Amino acid sequence: MAKAAGAKAPSKPAANRPVTLKNIAAEIAEKRGASKREIEEILNEHIALVAKNLKKGQKIRLVGLGILQVRKRAARMGRNPATGEAIKIKASKKIAFRAAKELKEAI
Repeated sequence: MAKAAGAKAPSKPAANRPVTLKNIAAEIAEKRGASKREIEEILNEHIALVAKNLKKGQKIRLVGLGILQVRKRAARMGRNPATGEAIKIKASKKIAFRAAKELKEAI
Protein backbone atom coordinates (compact mmCIF):
# COMPACT_ATOMS: atom_id res chain seq x y z
CA MET A 1 0.00 0.00 0.00
CA ALA A 2 1.55 3.34 -1.05
CA LYS A 3 1.48 6.49 1.04
CA ALA A 4 -0.53 9.42 -0.18
CA ALA A 5 1.50 12.38 -1.40
CA GLY A 6 2.21 14.79 1.43
CA ALA A 7 1.11 12.32 4.11
CA LYS A 8 3.28 12.34 7.19
CA ALA A 9 4.19 9.36 9.31
CA PRO A 10 2.61 9.53 12.76
CA SER A 11 4.88 11.32 15.21
CA LYS A 12 6.25 9.59 18.29
CA PRO A 13 4.17 9.84 21.43
CA ALA A 14 5.52 12.48 23.82
CA ALA A 15 6.33 9.81 26.41
CA ASN A 16 8.97 8.24 24.13
CA ARG A 17 10.81 11.44 23.32
CA PRO A 18 13.90 12.13 25.39
CA VAL A 19 13.89 15.22 27.60
CA THR A 20 16.79 17.43 26.51
CA LEU A 21 18.82 19.96 28.41
CA LYS A 22 17.01 22.70 26.48
CA ASN A 23 13.64 21.31 27.63
CA ILE A 24 14.78 21.28 31.24
CA ALA A 25 16.23 24.79 30.95
CA ALA A 26 12.99 26.10 29.43
CA GLU A 27 10.91 24.60 32.22
CA ILE A 28 13.18 25.99 34.96
CA ALA A 29 13.30 29.40 33.26
CA GLU A 30 9.51 29.51 33.13
CA LYS A 31 9.18 28.59 36.81
CA ARG A 32 11.89 31.02 37.96
CA GLY A 33 11.16 33.89 35.60
CA ALA A 34 14.73 33.78 34.26
CA SER A 35 15.96 33.63 30.68
CA LYS A 36 16.38 30.23 29.00
CA ARG A 37 19.88 31.16 27.92
CA GLU A 38 20.97 31.94 31.48
CA ILE A 39 19.56 28.64 32.80
CA GLU A 40 21.18 26.70 29.92
CA GLU A 41 24.55 28.27 30.80
CA ILE A 42 24.11 27.26 34.46
CA LEU A 43 23.22 23.68 33.49
CA ASN A 44 26.17 23.48 31.09
CA GLU A 45 28.51 24.74 33.84
CA HIS A 46 27.04 22.11 36.17
CA ILE A 47 27.78 19.35 33.65
CA ALA A 48 31.31 20.66 33.11
CA LEU A 49 31.96 20.64 36.87
CA VAL A 50 30.59 17.10 37.19
CA ALA A 51 32.85 15.91 34.36
CA LYS A 52 35.88 17.71 35.83
CA ASN A 53 35.39 16.12 39.25
CA LEU A 54 34.72 12.65 37.81
CA LYS A 55 37.94 12.98 35.81
CA LYS A 56 39.77 13.63 39.11
CA GLY A 57 38.29 10.38 40.45
CA GLN A 58 35.90 12.02 42.91
CA LYS A 59 32.40 10.74 43.72
CA ILE A 60 29.57 13.15 43.04
CA ARG A 61 26.58 12.95 45.36
CA LEU A 62 23.49 14.76 44.17
CA VAL A 63 20.99 14.65 47.03
CA GLY A 64 17.67 13.28 45.85
CA LEU A 65 19.16 12.06 42.55
CA GLY A 66 22.02 9.70 43.31
CA ILE A 67 25.77 9.12 43.20
CA LEU A 68 28.02 9.28 40.14
CA GLN A 69 31.48 7.76 40.25
CA VAL A 70 34.18 6.38 37.97
CA ARG A 71 34.81 2.66 38.20
CA LYS A 72 37.76 0.84 36.68
CA ARG A 73 37.14 -2.23 34.53
CA ALA A 74 39.97 -4.73 34.41
CA ALA A 75 41.36 -6.12 31.17
CA ARG A 76 39.62 -9.35 30.24
CA MET A 77 39.18 -11.93 27.55
CA GLY A 78 36.12 -11.82 25.32
CA ARG A 79 34.87 -13.44 22.13
CA ASN A 80 34.20 -11.99 18.71
CA PRO A 81 30.52 -12.86 18.23
CA ALA A 82 30.91 -13.24 14.47
CA THR A 83 33.85 -15.65 14.50
CA GLY A 84 33.98 -16.97 18.06
CA GLU A 85 37.66 -15.96 18.15
CA ALA A 86 39.05 -15.03 21.59
CA ILE A 87 40.04 -11.36 21.87
CA LYS A 88 41.63 -9.32 24.61
CA ILE A 89 39.55 -6.38 25.86
CA LYS A 90 41.62 -3.52 27.29
CA ALA A 91 41.15 -2.13 30.79
CA SER A 92 38.86 0.89 30.82
CA LYS A 93 36.93 3.27 33.02
CA LYS A 94 33.17 3.66 33.17
CA ILE A 95 30.81 6.06 34.87
CA ALA A 96 28.51 4.34 37.34
CA PHE A 97 25.29 5.83 38.68
CA ARG A 98 23.51 4.65 41.79
CA ALA A 99 20.05 6.14 42.22
CA ALA A 100 19.12 7.73 45.54
CA LYS A 101 16.35 6.22 47.64
CA GLU A 102 14.15 9.29 46.98
CA LEU A 103 14.47 8.84 43.22
CA LYS A 104 13.70 5.13 43.40
CA GLU A 105 10.62 5.79 45.49
CA ALA A 106 9.45 8.57 43.15
CA ILE A 107 9.46 6.17 40.21
